[in-house]
This record gives sequence, structure tokens and C-alpha cells, in this order.
Amino acid sequence: MQHLRLHAAVLLWALLSAAAASAAPAQATVSNDTHTTACAEEDNVSLNLDGARIRRFRVEALPPVYLTSIEQDRTAPDFSGCNFDGSTHPTDPRYSFKERRAVLHDGPRWQVVGITLPSFWRPERVPVRVDGRQDRGFHMIQVFAKTGAKPLEAIVMYPSDGYWRIKPLPAPRFGDGVYGSSFVMGPVEQAGRPMTRIASIAIDTKPLAFKLLFANGGEAKVDVREISEARTTLDVAMKPGRGQGARFAVLRSMYVAPDNADMSEVAWRTVPNAAEERKPLPEVKTLQAADVRFGRSIPSRHNTSAPDIRFGGFATGAR
Repeated sequence: MQHLRLHAAVLLWALLSAAAASAAPAQATVSNDTHTTACAEEDNVSLNLDGARIRRFRVEALPPVYLTSIEQDRTAPDFSGCNFDGSTHPTDPRYSFKERRAVLHDGPRWQVVGITLPSFWRPERVPVRVDGRQDRGFHMIQVFAKTGAKPLEAIVMYPSDGYWRIKPLPAPRFGDGVYGSSFVMGPVEQAGRPMTRIASIAIDTKPLAFKLLFANGGEAKVDVREISEARTTLDVAMKPGRGQGARFAVLRSMYVAPDNADMSEVAWRTVPNAAEERKPLPEVKTLQAADVRFGRSIPSRHNTSAPDIRFGGFATGAR
């Protein structure tokens, strides 16, 4: 009997150890490829997240720390320092499409809308399936949360280049709210800017989740965990594909000056319980982080209410 109890204890320990190893906490390497600009509408910020064995992580959009101190948002574009006027960027390829808007799901909690723009910088027409309904060719997939008098957009993702924007639900005084930084996730590559090639997208609405198949054969599941005034949260689980590198995400944003930026500083913890460290964006080179927040502590005259974006919960091992 003692032998059996010992055997059971050893087996239990082995199972617990295997479970812990399959989703071990990890650090991401964050590196800064930002270049200077005078254009408040140019995504000149690129902050790379690398981790060769990272398979799981969380992305959150959080209100900036100063949000309760401001009454008026500033959302008007500013092209005064730019060499374009808000139509087509002069260095982008341009492909033409038939403009279209399609409601792909309209339920009690969510509305999902597909948008095809008249022109876009990528030619891909990615297949999209929502609760089994097949479609394709959308440049934007919008998710609206139904929590009040009208649906409010909280997520937009771009099938043709793999970008995402997320934001918490806005306080009533900010109307529909505003996006700021964006990010791309998956097997990131450079094509004039960071992007990810997506072969197909399947969206389930009960519960809300995106299932992505990448062109290299890799996969990702993006579970929408929360959409509220406090945060919008995505839990991401990835399976690598052919030739998968260490880079699993890139944060893209705009920075001209601390008071004219969609993000102006980086705050991070090297391990989950460590004290938070913080640096202005121009001083960031490379760092190791268990979680990292790209945000602002000084009110910006550009997209003042736009959220901070935090990455964390990095874990290695199988999905």
C-alpha cells in the first residue's frame, strides 16, 4: 500500500511538473526601432517583441493614467508636418477595390462588420468566416460592443496586413472614443512596414474569438476576454509555422514630442512581482520584460483619450 501511495505521489508530481513546464512564465525582449518625424500622423514608432519560445500572451488596452483629469478630447488630425494629406501615403502601393460594408453578425452582445475600402496598400483578399458564414476581401473587421444606448466599436483588425487596434469603451463625455497605437501579431515580416500574412480568419461569437491561420502554416487563437470602460483584453495563443522567427508582435505608434504622441514612454517589470521601471520612449533601446506598457503620463494634444497598450502574461510551451 505504501508503495502504491508513493507511486501515486510521484505520478502526481510528474503531471504537475509537466503542466507547469507546458506554460512556464517567460520574458519578452523589447527593442526600439523608432525614427524621428515631424508628422503627427505617421507611425514612426516600432517596438518589437521577441521571444523564440513564447506561445501565449495577453494584450490590453487601458485608459491613460491622466484620463480622469481631462474633460475634452483632441482627436482632429494634424498633417502640418507631413508630406501627405490623409488620403494615400506617397510611399504606399495602391490597389483598387469595390467599396463595401457588410454586417457579418448582429447579436445581443456584439455586432461584427466587414469593410472593404476603395483602395488599400496590400492586394490580398483574405477569406473570413463568421459563425460559419463565409465571405472575403475585407480590409477591416470591426467589433462593436452592445452595452448601452448604441453599439460602440472596441476592436478593429485588418486581415490584409495583420494589424489590430483595440480600445476600452469610452466614458460618455468622450463620445465614440478614439484609437491610438496599433499592433501586429504573428510571424511578423517587413514589407515597407511590419506586417503579418494571414491565410484565413474564422470568428466565433459565442464566446467571441478570432482563429487565424497564417500563410506560413502557423496558427493563433485570440480570445476576447473583456470589453469595458476599464479595459479591452485579448488572450492570444500561438502555434508556430514554417520558418517562424522569434518576433511575435510589433507595437506601432506615433511620437513627435511627449505632449504630441500616441505613446511617449515605456513602463515594464522584469519579473511579475518586480518594481515597475519607466523610461521616455527616446531613451529605450532594448529591455527584458515580464510585462510592458506602452503609454503616456503627460496629456497629449493628439488623440488625448487614446489608450495605453500593455503586453504581458508571456508563457512558453504548447497551446
